[in-house]
Parts: sequence; C-alpha cells; structure tokens
Amino acid sequence: MTDAAIPRFTGDASPYAGGDPYADHRTADFPFTHLVDLADRRLGAGVIAANDEFFAERENLLKPGPAVFDPEHFGHKGKIMDGWETRRRRGVSAAEPHPTTDDHDWALVRLGAPGVIRGIVLDTAHFRGNYPQAVSVEAVALPGSPSPEDLLAPDVKWTTLVPRTAVGGHAANGFAVDAEQRFTHLRINQHPDGGIARLRVHGQVVPDPAWLGALGTFDLAALENGGRVEDASDRFYSPATNTIQPGRSRKMDDGWETRRRRDQGNDWISYRLAAQSGIRAVEIDTAYLKGNSAGWASLSVRDGGNTGDGEWTEVLPRTRLQPDTNHRFVLDGTVRATHVRIDIFPDGGISRLRLFGSLTDEGAATLAARHRELGG
Repeated sequence: MTDAAIPRFTGDASPYAGGDPYADHRTADFPFTHLVDLADRRLGAGVIAANDEFFAERENLLKPGPAVFDPEHFGHKGKIMDGWETRRRRGVSAAEPHPTTDDHDWALVRLGAPGVIRGIVLDTAHFRGNYPQAVSVEAVALPGSPSPEDLLAPDVKWTTLVPRTAVGGHAANGFAVDAEQRFTHLRINQHPDGGIARLRVHGQVVPDPAWLGALGTFDLAALENGGRVEDASDRFYSPATNTIQPGRSRKMDDGWETRRRRDQGNDWISYRLAAQSGIRAVEIDTAYLKGNSAGWASLSVRDGGNTGDGEWTEVLPRTRLQPDTNHRFVLDGTVRATHVRIDIFPDGGISRLRLFGSLTDEGAATLAARHRELGG
C-alpha cells in the first residue's frame, strides 16, 4: 500500500455524547503496524523536550495502550487529557490576533532503538475539537546521547518524513515512510497547536555493529539488537513480538498466547536474527503463563546467509515446559543461523525467547555494510 492509499482523516469529530468514547474513533488497518514500535518505552524511547505542554504532558505520547478519556477529569488548567496538549496560540496584537502560518509547537522524541522507519501513527484520540490543524515529522541520526540543545543546533540537518499534512480529530492518522535511512530521533510538529494522544513509530531496528562487536556474547533475537519476528501461526491474544521485548514479562499479556487449538496441529513463531550468528544457549520463559503455557517446545534453525533459503534443522528436540518458569538450555556446540523457529505443542504461549551467542565474521561484515548503507 502506498502512502496515497492510506485513509486520511480531517476535520472535527462530534462532541462526546456519552457511552464508549471510542465508538466513533476513526481508524484504519495500516500496512506497517505489524512492525516493531521503535518509540516503545520498553526499548528506552523518551520524549526529551517540548516547547509547550501547558494542558497535558509530552510523555503521554509514548504511553502503552490506547489513550483513556474521563469526561469528569478537570484540573486547575482545565480538562485533563491523556496525551500531549499545548495552549492555544495567539497572534502578536489585536490587529493580528491569529498565529502566522509558520507558528507551531514541537516535541523531540528519542527512539528506543534506532532504525529504518516504515510508518508513523499520530493518534488524536479524544482530541475532538482541539487537535492540530496539521502535523509534520522530521528525523535525524546523531551518535551518542545528544541533549535537546544538541538536536536543536542550527547545523543539525533534519530529514522530512511527513510533510505538513492536515489531520483529523479523534482519529488515528497514519503515514507511510519511504526514507531508506537509519534514524535516532524525531521532531513532531503541531501546526499551529493542539493535542496528540499517542505516537507510534513502526520500522526495523538497525543496531550499531560496533556496540554488538564490543559486547561479544548477547541476545541474538532481542528487538533492541536487531532481531525480529517474521511470521507466527497465531496472534489471537497477544503479538509474537512480545517474546523478544526487553526484560522479563510482568503480566500474562506481556508474552505471546495463542487461542485454544481444536485440531492436531501446533503453533509456532519464526524469527530473523540481525545477521548470521552462532547460538550457544537458549532461554524459553513462560512467566505468568500458568494454566495456558505451552506444554512442549522445540527449536529449529536455518542458515540462509543473505538469502535466507537454508533448510530447517532441529537443535532443541521437543521438550516439556513448566508453567511460569524460565527454562535454560546449553546447546551441543555453537549453532550457526540466520533464522530461528520455535514450535510449541499443542498451543498456549511463552513470554520470552532468548538466544545467546555472537555474530559470525560474515554476519558482522553484513551488518556493518548495512549500517554504512543507511548512513550509520
């Protein structure tokens, strides 16, 4: 789907009339939302600065889950909204009461995992008549941990990902992005002012090969290290991507759980590692999955080099799993792979999969070349 084919929403939503506040929320199935959210707080993302957050704090932009609306929640500054909301802009005088066409508010966002951005969603949920008239999004790649002052320096060159575009109130406004570059930070602009409830930045993680090389042994499947889910048999209760999020699972829906099978098949997830790697140890965690954890699991790998066409080879035979338990396995020697598949039997779920090892020489070279190609 091209950006032009993505549904566009403009104009006010109707005032809230009671009942389910999401009943009239305008949204669509965007073609990129299956990709990891590079602005996920669990990956270390943050809204590090904003020029104005008079009505609602900038940090709300990255909160997990949909925005919440309480029609009775008011504070000293007015209606309290679950999003980022700025005050109303004004002109310079009674003769010129309106803001200029260049006036706008902005927020700086540090991505939790630098990468290539494929799509952005700016959701104005519950901002029905107080959303921005238009938005724009810019991106940049800077090394290290730049401050807001560093990012706003006059010599920093920003790349426009979303040109100034009209958006709608109480709507998920989605934008496809085709810039084949690695970015670390975004600048979200509201023209001229208003409120945005949530920001989601979908794409592919591009790790720093120098950092991974210095680590030596690390989790080869982790999102923050460039691993990703390629496919899964079932995503009914929760996304398969949860299995490679940072940290331990903290509740049941923070892992991967499938619907109950009524056939003789089994469920599975396939992963692509950041590059060709040598795997030496495996963790399969069923934390918080008690009456619904997988009964057994097996692990297979393939080494497809740059093509990904290798044959699957089982490296961990079907093994009994316990509920709410972290299972550790040391493999018989180092296993070379670019792809990994976990099969669970017959259904249920796991919370995390960890694959510990190192990049091969070929994998390190491939990753370094990709990093350079993307401007790293």
